[in-house]
Amino acid sequence: MSYSPNQPGSPPPLSLPPVIPPPRRGHGWMIVATILFALLCVSMLSNLTHSTKGGGTRGHLGHRGHPNRLGDRLYEETVLEDHSSKDKIVVISVTGIISGHSLDRGGDGLVQSIKDQLDLAGEDKAVKAVLLKVDSPGGEVLASDEIYRAIVEFQETHDKPVVASMGSLAASGGYYVSAPCRWIVANELTITGSIGVIMHGYNIRGLMNKVGVQPMVFKSGKFKDMLSSDKLPEEVTPEEKRMIQAMIDETYGRFQTVVEEGRQAANEANASKPKDAQGRVLQAGWKDLADGRILSGKQAFDSGFVDELGNFDTAVERAQKLAGIGRANLVHYEQPMDFLRMFRLFGQTESRGVKIDLGVELPKLLPGRMYFLFPAAL
Repeated sequence: MSYSPNQPGSPPPLSLPPVIPPPRRGHGWMIVATILFALLCVSMLSNLTHSTKGGGTRGHLGHRGHPNRLGDRLYEETVLEDHSSKDKIVVISVTGIISGHSLDRGGDGLVQSIKDQLDLAGEDKAVKAVLLKVDSPGGEVLASDEIYRAIVEFQETHDKPVVASMGSLAASGGYYVSAPCRWIVANELTITGSIGVIMHGYNIRGLMNKVGVQPMVFKSGKFKDMLSSDKLPEEVTPEEKRMIQAMIDETYGRFQTVVEEGRQAANEANASKPKDAQGRVLQAGWKDLADGRILSGKQAFDSGFVDELGNFDTAVERAQKLAGIGRANLVHYEQPMDFLRMFRLFGQTESRGVKIDLGVELPKLLPGRMYFLFPAAL
């Protein structure tokens, strides 16, 4: 017998309860846990390494010596090349954009790091010379000048020569920090020169007008909005342009003075050396080449901007000769990565702001600052 749902007395149709899927768990906690576990392992290994290094035998590449502390900053000495010598040459790298702040927002900035390394090299009696390894398009004016002054003070205070070894690029600020060195070595194909100053920016007022955005400016003086990116081009007065150009010219004059004084000081320091160790002298008319143009290592050598053509090994040999020593161990100082520093790197968040896509990747330069910079390298 069959029942129809419309017939009287028919049993009600069966209704099954809805199937509720189990709640899905996110995987974010797993990622965070994995990162924290990895950081913990790195911290434990670092602490273990510190506890077992004290009585180690020097002589292995990458060996780290006793930690050196400057204030709250910790540095370790790493042996790059071991020649079983009691003498040492400290290698200090100037790589990338020269800046007074930390570009990766972790650890100390380049300027502070170089000052610290020079301090450590000055305190260590076994260090006989410093080798400045430069591979940089330049950077901030003030940061470059602080490094320059630190090198000058180091050589005057400790009587230890600093030799610059230029890599593939040592232009603008990269040459600025090399100028005070006792000796400068460049490869024939090194890109150097670019002696000049640049202040760069973008005017976005046209784009603002297209999207209907109008700036509202309240200022205390007529020049308070100088260099504003939202001013109409015709609103930039000739007086403003003259003031900015005067600042550029003054800074450029400082660059020329640094080159001239640095080369002259090197010539005087090397005057007692044999003729082949006295270095190059700036040629007449060198200022004509200090107009922002780039130079090859060979052109810089011919003009007296560098003393010798060669590579890193050439610079090492020259540092040993200037210091009056035989083969020396090559060392450098580095800040060990600890748990807290790595945690800070992960914990940093980008600042909120309005981003404008201009269709090109722009160098991360700070507005309103002057640079000793070779922009084409960025």
